[in-house]
Parts: sequence; structure tokens; C-alpha cells
Amino acid sequence: MASSIASSFQTSNLRTAFLGERNGLCVSSVPVTRVGFARKTIECKESRIGKQPIAVPSNVTVMLEGQDIKVKGPLGELSLVYPREVKVERDDSGILKVSKAVETRRANQMHGLFRTLTDNMVVGVSKGFDKKLQMVGVGYRGMLEGNDLVLSLGFSHPVRMTIPDGLKVKVEENTRITVSGYDKSAVGQFAASIRKWRPPEPYKGKGVKYIDEVIRRKEGKAGKKK
Repeated sequence: MASSIASSFQTSNLRTAFLGERNGLCVSSVPVTRVGFARKTIECKESRIGKQPIAVPSNVTVMLEGQDIKVKGPLGELSLVYPREVKVERDDSGILKVSKAVETRRANQMHGLFRTLTDNMVVGVSKGFDKKLQMVGVGYRGMLEGNDLVLSLGFSHPVRMTIPDGLKVKVEENTRITVSGYDKSAVGQFAASIRKWRPPEPYKGKGVKYIDEVIRRKEGKAGKKK
């Protein structure tokens, strides 16, 4: 913008000088200076979640190699690659601390996110995670056949789902499904894929829902009054 203003001013000065020489007039030219804009550094507040330390249990081993972190416990092993905006350090007592490497807005966003991901890894390999689902409906049931979960959800054919590696699925009373594992994202993804086949509807509540899910019910269409 400053360069365009300067070029327009210079063109007007040249035209004025040319007309002044032609008409025998003396026209004074005004020097043009560039307009500059000062950049202000944005200071981001430190994330309240990101600055919390991560306690590592005695049965969990943490290995740090640059921006890579590997966590190994009794239930399994997980790894994560940190972006260049954040870094993780371990003090003498074994507590992990995630901090920002640079002061940018993206670093502030990644700070809390990767602190949560790291904490999920430590908790996952030591205690594990689980998701519980409930099937509501006449004839809705589930069963295990080898490494497959077979669901009867009112379709003309049963729904067969292969259980991913690292996950365990348990079916209780034919209508309760428990998905457990050490990777929180994998547990949540498989539980969501089960629910997606028949989401709960708001009128009668039929479908597959999480055990602690609250369904907002709707009133059905009222019949014609006689």
C-alpha cells in the first residue's frame, strides 16, 4: 500500500513539473517518504492445562529422543511426535513438563493439546480406558464370534465388525458392550463406529447409545381429536 501511494505521488509531481515548464511557471516539488507500519508482538497466555505437570507411575517407562516420546507400561506401548512449537522435559523426580518452544498463537494451541495427549498415553499404558454402550430396541443384540463383533440392529442382515488390534470387546446380557484398550483414541473411535450403525432416535430412544448418554426425547405427533 505504501509503495502504491509513493508511486502515485511521484507521478503527480512529474506531471506538475512538466506543466510548469510548459507554462513558464515555477512549481516546487514535495519529497515523498515511505509510510511504515510497526509490528506488535502478540503475547499469548500460558495454557492452564498445558502448564500442569504429568506424574509418571513407577510401572511406566518414558523415553525421550528429541521431539519423540515413547511410553511403555504393563498394558502396551505408545509413541508420539511433538511439533517444533512445543517440547517435553523430565525433571529429576520423573515428572514430565510440557512447555512452549516459541511464543506464537499456534504454540499456545499445541501446548494444552499435547499435554493432554501425553497424559492420555501415560494413563492408557498403566490403567487403560473403556467405553460402555447400551443397545435399546426389540431384537437388538450383540455377540462375539472369534475376532468379530456381530450386531443385530433391525437390518435384513447382521452387522459384522472386526475388532482392531490392541482393543478388547466384552458383551454382557446381549445388549451391553464394553470396549477397552490402552489407546484412548482407538477406543473412542471403535465405540463411535458401533454407535454410528444405529444412533438413538429421540422419540422412543431406540438405538445404540453410550451408557451415560442423555437423549433429549421428543413428543410424538398427537392423534386427531374426535
